[in-house]
Amino acid sequence: MTHHPLNCTDTTSPKIAIIGGGLTGLFTATLLERAFSQGNDKTPVPNITIFEKSRSVGRLATRYRTDSQTGKNWQWAFGAQFFTAKTASFRQFIAPWLETGLLQPWCAQVVNLTPANDSIESSDIQSKEQWNTTQARYISTPKMTSWGRKLADELQHTTMKFKTRVAPLAQYDSSIAEKVDKKTELFDDAGASLGHFDWVVCTAPNGQVVDLMTDSGFSQKNKITEPQMQACYTLMLGWNDIATLPKALSKDVQPEWDVAYLSDSILDRIFIEHQKPAHDDLLPSITIHANNHWSEQHVDDDIETVQSQLLQAAQQALSWNEESAPSQIDSHRWRYAATVVNNKSDKDASGILFDERHQWIVSGDWCGQGNIESCYQMAQQTVEAIYNIHKVV
Repeated sequence: MTHHPLNCTDTTSPKIAIIGGGLTGLFTATLLERAFSQGNDKTPVPNITIFEKSRSVGRLATRYRTDSQTGKNWQWAFGAQFFTAKTASFRQFIAPWLETGLLQPWCAQVVNLTPANDSIESSDIQSKEQWNTTQARYISTPKMTSWGRKLADELQHTTMKFKTRVAPLAQYDSSIAEKVDKKTELFDDAGASLGHFDWVVCTAPNGQVVDLMTDSGFSQKNKITEPQMQACYTLMLGWNDIATLPKALSKDVQPEWDVAYLSDSILDRIFIEHQKPAHDDLLPSITIHANNHWSEQHVDDDIETVQSQLLQAAQQALSWNEESAPSQIDSHRWRYAATVVNNKSDKDASGILFDERHQWIVSGDWCGQGNIESCYQMAQQTVEAIYNIHKVV
């Protein structure tokens, strides 16, 4: 990091609120703790609070069901399926969890799949590539949520507040804040005070950030809506055993595959969960992501209607009959799933939005390239902005 000697006489412990307990929030808290603990002995250790509206941390979502007869699980990574690590700093960051096996490379066999239609009787499957360790795709084991929970467990100066919705920042009174020598008082959606904070870091999707920052005087407000975010529907399918899988998913099909990219379909990709590393004990489980453009067009449709359309498209792609139909069916709507970067390069990505007067930072993967490595890069930028002001030279 490049450090600038700003406010070097401030030796009080900074109180930092992080809105959102997804990976950006967890990375930010982790890097903040490391930066301050590795600094000068006089550098104050931050007092960090993460406010998360749901019951758990990390957006690497996992859903599972248990078979009452066998006790085995169907399991679906219905959020991000994997992530890459293209920069040296992020590779260094994830190295400890690779050593323990919590993170593992996924060397999947990838195919292109064209579903059956009027002109072809069965789906056409053609080899595309095999993911390898040169530019690895990584997964968290045994669940995609496992890494987020481990990150949270390892935090030493951070308090987690679950089921807490932070109200729009316009509610706080800046004149009172200045009198008590604090920057911002946060409130929950019932109007109860959550405390005063020197820094507020918001890591929510930009659609939610707009609401949080309305009428707040946030200096970078106009930039919040520059990145466009699209929805994604996820379809989760399960079978009772390998023998009941449709032929397109069986080991007999050639080429064998783990991931399929679809064409001529409202579906985008199919992932075979039980073939991932450290997933051998799962019952047959398939996760399907719909096309983002189609998902965005149907984002407000009834979820049951959408599920029916996705199921029809999946049957067209995987060609099951009555005997090989899935026994488990579920779906999920992600309203803010994919960031449209508009062909920006990494250098052009906007980065965090920093209001220095209020000491508010808006962050998140959507501030970068919309992936998990962007969560880390935005966390780096946030920590640099805060540490530069509070460090003691």
